Amino acid sequence: MSQPPNADVLVIGGGAAGLMCAGTAAARGKKVLLLERMPQPGRKLLITGKGRCNLTNNCEFDTFIASVNRGGRFLYSAWNAFSARDTMAFFEKLGVPLKTERGNRVFPVSDRSADVVDALVGYARKGGVTIVRERAVKLLVENNRAAGVLCESGREYRACSVVIATGGKSYPLTGSTGDGYQLAAQAGHTVIPPQPSLVPVEVEESWPREAMGLSLKNVTLTLTKAGSSKALFEELGEMIFTHFGVSGPLVLSASAHMDNHPSTYALHIDLKPALSHQKLDQRILRDFSEAINRDFSNALSGLLPKKLIGPVVALSGIPPQTKVHQITREQREKLVNLLKDLCLHVKGLRPIEEAVVTRGGVELKQVNPSTMESKLLPGLYFAGEVLDLDAYTGGFNLQIAFSTGYLAGQKV
Repeated sequence: MSQPPNADVLVIGGGAAGLMCAGTAAARGKKVLLLERMPQPGRKLLITGKGRCNLTNNCEFDTFIASVNRGGRFLYSAWNAFSARDTMAFFEKLGVPLKTERGNRVFPVSDRSADVVDALVGYARKGGVTIVRERAVKLLVENNRAAGVLCESGREYRACSVVIATGGKSYPLTGSTGDGYQLAAQAGHTVIPPQPSLVPVEVEESWPREAMGLSLKNVTLTLTKAGSSKALFEELGEMIFTHFGVSGPLVLSASAHMDNHPSTYALHIDLKPALSHQKLDQRILRDFSEAINRDFSNALSGLLPKKLIGPVVALSGIPPQTKVHQITREQREKLVNLLKDLCLHVKGLRPIEEAVVTRGGVELKQVNPSTMESKLLPGLYFAGEVLDLDAYTGGFNLQIAFSTGYLAGQKV
């Protein structure tokens, strides 16, 4: 004889998608139980946007879909149910004033991710959601329907509907360790093997170590297959050099376009995207005319950040002690080409634990996009990063979490 349910809805995972789903279902009068394995819900949200929480992107539908790498069409219903404007209105109503920054990125005015987490957790709790610290390890199925979960503690929790919103495998210290994939597989779902997406990149060259910590702004980064000039990704923005290679928003977005063989890619940095080759040559001539008797290595301070001068001098092939007035036109042309195309060869991606989001997850064809319910097991729903959905940086991934979480909360 089956046990009576503990709740109408059981949500597994207290991240952005889980909290939104739980709060939305509770607002509809459902009795909701949320299981979160970490001491506090919303842990991963605290570290997003460098602790500022880039919670959405203030954009229209077309821009949103164009920013989703995989599964954009799947999100039509979710966006229509809860768009970026809805997300912004939602948090403003909860007492979190927002601001829109470069690239339409939306942040709390306070620049505190904790304000976003507190608002979401408060929304859920005030709606009557019961939050329990438990780790779900087994999906319970009765009469060909999701009926609850068995937890690591040995306790069983039962409900009429079960929502898996456990996130991916990135940032495991926040609780995202891939538990949802196992639960989904128990229901017969195909899980696309998780890979890092939006992740820093290791490069073959050693010189980025010399520029470690240097942040470049307003540069253009282009991703190509090594040996090809076709741009797979190209964008103006910000990046940073590290001890292993490169990181920052541009690099993270470029990484989303790399397949399982990252070493076949090259990154091209245009340090002066606002200047054509000719204009840059004129600029260099002007700088050189003001330092005509200096060594080449001492004549680039007006053109480049200090940490980049050494690497650029070495890569240019121009001897550092060459007097500026001795530099030939051919040498100058090589310098211009170098500044317009500073090339790095990708060695590999950093581990999935360092990724902002996970690529891969529950196969979308097996989930109803209008309800987020499993097509294989009635009563089982999904929301957020556990699904095979990922997008660029800029608030798009959190918007996916909020949209799918809201839709699931409306349909359970």
